[in-house]
Amino acid sequence: MADKKKEAGSLLSKKKKMKPRKSRDADCCSVNFLKCVLHIFNVVFMFAGIGILIVGAWTVATKHRYVALLPTPTYPAIAYLLIVAGAMGVPVCALGLCGLKTENRTSLLCYTYFLLITLILKLSAGGLAYYYSWAAEGELRRELNTTLLRNYALDAAATAAADRMQQEFKCCGAINYQDWRHSPWHQHEPRQLVPDSCCKTVSPRCGARDHPSNIHYVGCLRYFTNHIQEHLIILAAVGVGMSVIPIFGFLFSCVLYVKIKHVLD
Repeated sequence: MADKKKEAGSLLSKKKKMKPRKSRDADCCSVNFLKCVLHIFNVVFMFAGIGILIVGAWTVATKHRYVALLPTPTYPAIAYLLIVAGAMGVPVCALGLCGLKTENRTSLLCYTYFLLITLILKLSAGGLAYYYSWAAEGELRRELNTTLLRNYALDAAATAAADRMQQEFKCCGAINYQDWRHSPWHQHEPRQLVPDSCCKTVSPRCGARDHPSNIHYVGCLRYFTNHIQEHLIILAAVGVGMSVIPIFGFLFSCVLYVKIKHVLD
């Protein structure tokens, strides 16, 4: 009897020392709960990625017509960062769903790393857009006039961008219409005082007369700068705003990665 009591006592002491394994629904942040949350997150993340991709593609398709007039490649780089971040949405979601279905910790770890990469890309694009929205004014004030005069009629992309800018904003030159008097283009075409795109009614050789009834006298610098800054603010809001979403996925996936290790199926 004494031996049996000793054996029973030793078994009870061992059971007390053993840590109870948690079940799948042991607490409020259980494995099943986290998987459900991450399934919902993946849907939101995928649609957010599609939205960012659309914004980036729209920027490239419609706003990059003025890239040739910008002295640095910062503006197009922001759009391409957003495109890359948005394009990663679908494959990252697929990887996440695969990891959730199989509960494979390696897949979940890769999923977490890719969420971190998308977070960095979005934050970088948003922060760069916000910074450049302030820097663009001084940059254009210093360089736009030189870019126009140096490249007009010599660079096809810059020429098309300058003509489009002057027609869209109803302006002429960077500071005013007299900027064109100092350009290599005017020296080659002395009869043309301003490009035809400066005219209020565009027609061939209309730039030969610089009367205020015929051409726009105001320069393009202020209008063009405002146009670029307004769009950069939109890109900054999209980049920084959407970067909040992967933070939640990153945190939940990290917790799930740890939880799966301690769960008994």
